[in-house]
Amino acid sequence: MINVLFAALPARWDEFAPHLRSAFDAAGLEVELRQDFAPAEVDYIVYAPNGDLQDFTPYTRCKAVLSLWAGVEQIVTNETLTQPLCRMVDPGLTQAMVEWVTGHVLRYHLGIDANLANQTTWDPVAPPLAQDRHIGILGLGALGAACGQALAQLGFNVHGWSRTEKQIEGLTCHHGDAGLHATLRRSEILTLLLPDTAATTHVLNAETLALMPKGACILNPGRGPLIDDTALLAALDSGQIAHATLDVFRVEPLPAENPYWAHPNVTVTPHIAAATRASTAAGVIAENIHRAEAGAPLHHLVDRTRGY
Repeated sequence: MINVLFAALPARWDEFAPHLRSAFDAAGLEVELRQDFAPAEVDYIVYAPNGDLQDFTPYTRCKAVLSLWAGVEQIVTNETLTQPLCRMVDPGLTQAMVEWVTGHVLRYHLGIDANLANQTTWDPVAPPLAQDRHIGILGLGALGAACGQALAQLGFNVHGWSRTEKQIEGLTCHHGDAGLHATLRRSEILTLLLPDTAATTHVLNAETLALMPKGACILNPGRGPLIDDTALLAALDSGQIAHATLDVFRVEPLPAENPYWAHPNVTVTPHIAAATRASTAAGVIAENIHRAEAGAPLHHLVDRTRGY
Protein backbone atom coordinates (compact mmCIF):
# COMPACT_ATOMS: atom_id res chain seq x y z
CA MET A 1 0.00 0.00 0.00
CA ILE A 2 1.26 3.48 -0.95
CA ASN A 3 0.44 6.21 1.55
CA VAL A 4 -0.30 9.58 -0.09
CA LEU A 5 -0.83 12.67 2.06
CA PHE A 6 -3.10 15.38 0.67
CA ALA A 7 -1.52 18.59 2.00
CA ALA A 8 -3.52 21.38 0.41
CA LEU A 9 -6.20 23.59 1.88
CA PRO A 10 -8.88 21.39 3.52
CA ALA A 11 -11.51 23.05 1.33
CA ARG A 12 -9.91 21.42 -1.73
CA TRP A 13 -10.25 17.86 -0.36
CA ASP A 14 -13.79 17.22 -1.56
CA GLU A 15 -12.85 18.50 -5.02
CA PHE A 16 -9.63 16.53 -5.44
CA ALA A 17 -10.08 13.28 -3.49
CA PRO A 18 -12.53 11.55 -5.87
CA HIS A 19 -10.47 12.44 -8.94
CA LEU A 20 -7.21 11.35 -7.31
CA ARG A 21 -8.67 8.02 -6.21
CA SER A 22 -10.02 7.38 -9.71
CA ALA A 23 -6.66 8.27 -11.25
CA PHE A 24 -4.79 5.98 -8.84
CA ASP A 25 -7.14 3.10 -9.68
CA ALA A 26 -6.72 3.72 -13.40
CA ALA A 27 -2.93 3.63 -12.99
CA GLY A 28 -3.12 0.33 -11.10
CA LEU A 29 -1.82 1.87 -7.87
CA GLU A 30 -2.90 0.63 -4.43
CA VAL A 31 -3.07 3.94 -2.57
CA GLU A 32 -4.29 5.08 0.80
CA LEU A 33 -5.12 8.78 0.33
CA ARG A 34 -5.64 10.77 3.51
CA GLN A 35 -5.16 14.17 5.10
CA ASP A 36 -3.91 12.93 8.46
CA PHE A 37 -1.04 10.44 8.19
CA ALA A 38 1.73 10.45 10.75
CA PRO A 39 4.73 11.99 8.94
CA ALA A 40 6.87 8.84 9.15
CA GLU A 41 4.16 6.87 7.29
CA VAL A 42 3.95 9.10 4.20
CA ASP A 43 5.30 7.92 0.83
CA TYR A 44 4.22 10.91 -1.30
CA ILE A 45 2.81 14.36 -0.59
CA VAL A 46 0.26 16.02 -2.87
CA TYR A 47 0.99 19.62 -1.99
CA ALA A 48 -0.17 23.21 -2.33
CA PRO A 49 2.08 25.94 -0.92
CA ASN A 50 -0.81 27.80 0.71
CA GLY A 51 -1.59 24.84 3.00
CA ASP A 52 -0.45 24.29 6.58
CA LEU A 53 2.50 22.00 5.84
CA GLN A 54 5.73 23.99 5.83
CA ASP A 55 8.20 21.73 7.66
CA PHE A 56 9.13 18.63 5.67
CA THR A 57 11.76 17.38 8.13
CA PRO A 58 9.58 14.66 9.74
CA TYR A 59 8.67 13.12 6.39
CA THR A 60 11.67 10.81 6.32
CA ARG A 61 10.00 8.14 4.13
CA CYS A 62 8.59 10.56 1.56
CA LYS A 63 9.83 9.88 -1.98
CA ALA A 64 8.52 13.05 -3.67
CA VAL A 65 6.47 16.18 -3.11
CA LEU A 66 4.00 16.69 -5.97
CA SER A 67 2.81 20.27 -6.20
CA LEU A 68 -0.65 21.15 -7.43
CA TRP A 69 0.65 24.54 -8.56
CA ALA A 70 2.62 25.37 -11.69
CA GLY A 71 4.61 27.98 -9.77
CA VAL A 72 6.98 26.76 -7.06
CA GLU A 73 8.53 30.03 -5.90
CA GLN A 74 6.77 29.78 -2.52
CA ILE A 75 8.29 26.38 -1.75
CA VAL A 76 11.51 25.94 -3.71
CA THR A 77 13.61 27.84 -1.14
CA ASN A 78 12.24 25.88 1.83
CA GLU A 79 15.37 24.43 3.44
CA THR A 80 13.46 21.59 5.10
CA LEU A 81 12.37 20.28 1.70
CA THR A 82 15.02 17.73 0.78
CA GLN A 83 12.69 15.41 -1.15
CA PRO A 84 12.32 15.68 -4.94
CA LEU A 85 9.82 18.39 -5.87
CA CYS A 86 7.64 18.25 -8.99
CA ARG A 87 5.62 21.19 -10.29
CA MET A 88 2.24 20.83 -11.94
CA VAL A 89 2.24 20.67 -15.72
CA ASP A 90 -1.36 19.81 -16.44
CA PRO A 91 -3.14 19.64 -19.82
CA GLY A 92 -6.19 21.36 -18.34
CA LEU A 93 -4.07 24.18 -16.97
CA THR A 94 -2.29 24.52 -20.31
CA GLN A 95 -5.56 24.62 -22.24
CA ALA A 96 -6.96 27.26 -19.89
CA MET A 97 -3.88 29.43 -20.35
CA VAL A 98 -4.05 29.08 -24.14
CA GLU A 99 -7.70 30.18 -24.08
CA TRP A 100 -7.03 33.20 -21.83
CA VAL A 101 -4.00 34.39 -23.79
CA THR A 102 -5.59 33.82 -27.19
CA GLY A 103 -8.77 35.59 -26.13
CA HIS A 104 -6.97 38.69 -24.90
CA VAL A 105 -4.57 38.80 -27.85
CA LEU A 106 -7.56 38.74 -30.21
CA ARG A 107 -9.26 41.41 -28.09
CA TYR A 108 -6.26 43.71 -28.56
CA HIS A 109 -5.68 42.72 -32.18
CA LEU A 110 -9.28 43.39 -33.23
CA GLY A 111 -9.63 46.58 -31.20
CA ILE A 112 -12.63 45.24 -29.31
CA ASP A 113 -12.20 47.61 -26.36
CA ALA A 114 -12.26 50.66 -28.65
CA ASN A 115 -15.39 49.43 -30.40
CA LEU A 116 -17.18 48.80 -27.11
CA ALA A 117 -16.23 52.25 -25.87
CA ASN A 118 -17.46 53.94 -29.06
CA GLN A 119 -21.11 53.14 -29.70
CA THR A 120 -22.10 56.57 -31.05
CA THR A 121 -19.67 57.26 -33.92
CA TRP A 122 -19.14 55.45 -37.22
CA ASP A 123 -15.35 55.03 -37.29
CA PRO A 124 -14.40 52.24 -39.72
CA VAL A 125 -10.84 51.37 -38.67
CA ALA A 126 -10.05 47.79 -39.71
CA PRO A 127 -7.29 45.85 -37.92
CA PRO A 128 -4.37 44.36 -39.84
CA LEU A 129 -4.43 40.70 -40.71
CA ALA A 130 -2.93 38.39 -38.11
CA GLN A 131 0.09 37.76 -40.33
CA ASP A 132 0.96 41.45 -40.06
CA ARG A 133 0.62 41.60 -36.27
CA HIS A 134 3.78 40.92 -34.25
CA ILE A 135 3.27 38.97 -31.05
CA GLY A 136 5.93 38.43 -28.40
CA ILE A 137 6.03 35.79 -25.67
CA LEU A 138 8.56 35.90 -22.83
CA GLY A 139 8.93 32.39 -21.47
CA LEU A 140 8.87 29.30 -23.68
CA GLY A 141 8.13 26.54 -21.20
CA ALA A 142 5.09 24.31 -21.60
CA LEU A 143 2.65 27.22 -21.25
CA GLY A 144 4.53 29.72 -23.38
CA ALA A 145 5.15 27.21 -26.15
CA ALA A 146 1.49 26.13 -26.23
CA CYS A 147 0.23 29.72 -26.33
CA GLY A 148 2.74 30.69 -29.00
CA GLN A 149 1.83 27.77 -31.23
CA ALA A 150 -1.90 28.45 -30.85
CA LEU A 151 -1.36 32.06 -31.93
CA ALA A 152 0.89 30.99 -34.80
CA GLN A 153 -1.85 28.65 -36.03
CA LEU A 154 -4.16 31.67 -36.20
CA GLY A 155 -1.63 33.29 -38.51
CA PHE A 156 0.11 35.67 -36.09
CA ASN A 157 3.81 36.42 -36.46
CA VAL A 158 5.07 35.07 -33.12
CA HIS A 159 8.50 35.65 -31.60
CA GLY A 160 9.38 34.05 -28.28
CA TRP A 161 12.20 34.48 -25.79
CA SER A 162 13.61 32.20 -23.14
CA ARG A 163 16.74 32.37 -21.03
CA THR A 164 18.15 29.26 -22.73
CA GLU A 165 18.13 28.40 -26.43
CA LYS A 166 15.03 26.59 -27.70
CA GLN A 167 13.51 25.55 -31.00
CA ILE A 168 9.70 25.40 -31.18
CA GLU A 169 7.82 24.69 -34.39
CA GLY A 170 5.95 27.72 -35.71
CA LEU A 171 7.78 30.25 -33.53
CA THR A 172 10.86 32.38 -34.04
CA CYS A 173 12.83 31.73 -30.86
CA HIS A 174 15.36 34.03 -29.20
CA HIS A 175 17.49 33.77 -26.07
CA GLY A 176 20.01 35.83 -24.13
CA ASP A 177 20.00 39.60 -23.60
CA ALA A 178 20.23 40.39 -27.31
CA GLY A 179 17.33 38.07 -28.01
CA LEU A 180 15.22 39.68 -25.30
CA HIS A 181 15.76 43.12 -26.79
CA ALA A 182 15.02 41.85 -30.31
CA THR A 183 11.76 40.28 -29.11
CA LEU A 184 10.64 43.40 -27.25
CA ARG A 185 11.39 45.74 -30.16
CA ARG A 186 8.90 43.95 -32.40
CA SER A 187 6.21 43.00 -29.86
CA GLU A 188 3.01 44.92 -30.52
CA ILE A 189 1.29 42.55 -28.09
CA LEU A 190 3.49 40.93 -25.42
CA THR A 191 2.62 38.03 -23.10
CA LEU A 192 4.67 37.24 -19.99
CA LEU A 193 4.89 33.55 -19.07
CA LEU A 194 8.21 33.38 -17.25
CA PRO A 195 8.72 31.76 -13.83
CA ASP A 196 9.33 33.96 -10.80
CA THR A 197 13.06 33.80 -10.10
CA ALA A 198 15.80 36.26 -9.18
CA ALA A 199 16.79 36.33 -12.85
CA THR A 200 13.30 37.25 -14.08
CA THR A 201 12.29 39.85 -11.49
CA HIS A 202 11.44 43.15 -13.24
CA VAL A 203 12.20 41.75 -16.69
CA LEU A 204 9.82 44.52 -17.74
CA ASN A 205 11.23 47.76 -16.36
CA ALA A 206 11.67 51.33 -17.56
CA GLU A 207 14.50 50.35 -19.91
CA THR A 208 12.85 47.30 -21.48
CA LEU A 209 9.42 48.91 -21.75
CA ALA A 210 11.03 51.75 -23.72
CA LEU A 211 12.24 49.20 -26.30
CA MET A 212 8.72 48.15 -27.23
CA PRO A 213 6.78 49.75 -30.11
CA LYS A 214 4.90 52.82 -28.91
CA GLY A 215 1.31 51.89 -28.15
CA ALA A 216 2.07 48.21 -27.49
CA CYS A 217 -0.15 46.11 -25.23
CA ILE A 218 0.92 43.75 -22.44
CA LEU A 219 -0.61 40.58 -20.97
CA ASN A 220 0.74 39.18 -17.70
CA PRO A 221 -0.73 35.82 -16.69
CA GLY A 222 2.72 34.70 -15.47
CA ARG A 223 3.96 36.15 -12.19
CA GLY A 224 3.51 39.57 -10.59
CA PRO A 225 7.21 40.32 -9.92
CA LEU A 226 8.03 40.06 -13.63
CA ILE A 227 6.90 43.69 -13.94
CA ASP A 228 8.25 46.81 -12.27
CA ASP A 229 4.85 48.25 -11.38
CA THR A 230 6.06 51.83 -11.08
CA ALA A 231 7.69 51.65 -14.52
CA LEU A 232 4.59 50.12 -16.12
CA LEU A 233 2.29 52.78 -14.67
CA ALA A 234 4.61 55.49 -16.00
CA ALA A 235 4.67 53.84 -19.45
CA LEU A 236 0.87 53.64 -19.45
CA ASP A 237 0.58 57.30 -18.45
CA SER A 238 2.97 58.39 -21.22
CA GLY A 239 1.28 56.29 -23.92
CA GLN A 240 4.39 54.17 -24.50
CA ILE A 241 2.18 51.24 -23.47
CA ALA A 242 -1.43 51.53 -24.58
CA HIS A 243 -2.98 48.93 -22.29
CA ALA A 244 -2.08 46.14 -19.87
CA THR A 245 -4.20 43.17 -18.86
CA LEU A 246 -2.85 41.78 -15.59
CA ASP A 247 -3.87 38.49 -13.98
CA VAL A 248 -1.13 38.16 -11.34
CA PHE A 249 0.26 40.54 -8.74
CA ARG A 250 2.82 40.74 -5.95
CA VAL A 251 0.02 40.86 -3.37
CA GLU A 252 -3.15 38.87 -3.95
CA PRO A 253 -6.00 39.62 -3.71
CA LEU A 254 -4.99 42.94 -5.23
CA PRO A 255 -5.49 45.60 -2.51
CA ALA A 256 -8.33 48.07 -3.10
CA GLU A 257 -5.91 51.01 -2.99
CA ASN A 258 -3.64 49.61 -5.72
CA PRO A 259 -3.52 52.08 -8.65
CA TYR A 260 -4.08 49.33 -11.19
CA TRP A 261 -7.77 49.15 -10.21
CA ALA A 262 -8.49 52.74 -11.19
CA HIS A 263 -6.16 53.12 -14.17
CA PRO A 264 -8.19 53.56 -17.38
CA ASN A 265 -5.66 51.58 -19.43
CA VAL A 266 -5.44 48.53 -17.16
CA THR A 267 -7.66 45.46 -17.04
CA VAL A 268 -7.42 43.42 -13.84
CA THR A 269 -8.41 39.76 -13.82
CA PRO A 270 -8.29 37.90 -10.46
CA HIS A 271 -5.63 35.21 -11.11
CA ILE A 272 -7.95 33.11 -13.25
CA ALA A 273 -5.91 32.61 -16.41
CA ALA A 274 -4.95 29.04 -15.56
CA ALA A 275 -6.29 27.31 -12.47
CA THR A 276 -5.45 23.71 -11.58
CA ARG A 277 -8.41 21.49 -12.43
CA ALA A 278 -8.78 18.39 -10.28
CA SER A 279 -10.14 16.36 -13.19
CA THR A 280 -6.92 16.67 -15.19
CA ALA A 281 -4.32 17.31 -12.48
CA ALA A 282 -5.14 14.01 -10.77
CA GLY A 283 -3.85 12.06 -13.76
CA VAL A 284 -0.55 13.95 -13.68
CA ILE A 285 -0.11 13.10 -9.98
CA ALA A 286 -0.98 9.44 -10.50
CA GLU A 287 1.38 9.11 -13.46
CA ASN A 288 4.30 10.53 -11.48
CA ILE A 289 3.70 8.20 -8.54
CA HIS A 290 3.46 5.28 -10.96
CA ARG A 291 6.76 6.32 -12.53
CA ALA A 292 8.49 6.68 -9.16
CA GLU A 293 7.27 3.27 -8.01
CA ALA A 294 8.58 1.76 -11.25
CA GLY A 295 11.99 3.42 -10.82
CA ALA A 296 11.47 5.79 -13.77
CA PRO A 297 12.47 9.49 -13.66
CA LEU A 298 9.84 11.87 -12.35
CA HIS A 299 8.16 14.25 -14.76
CA HIS A 300 8.38 18.02 -14.20
CA LEU A 301 11.13 17.73 -11.59
CA VAL A 302 12.12 21.15 -10.24
CA ASP A 303 15.74 22.26 -10.65
CA ARG A 304 16.43 23.94 -7.30
CA THR A 305 19.39 25.89 -8.69
CA ARG A 306 17.20 27.50 -11.37
CA GLY A 307 14.16 27.90 -9.16
CA TYR A 308 11.69 26.05 -11.41
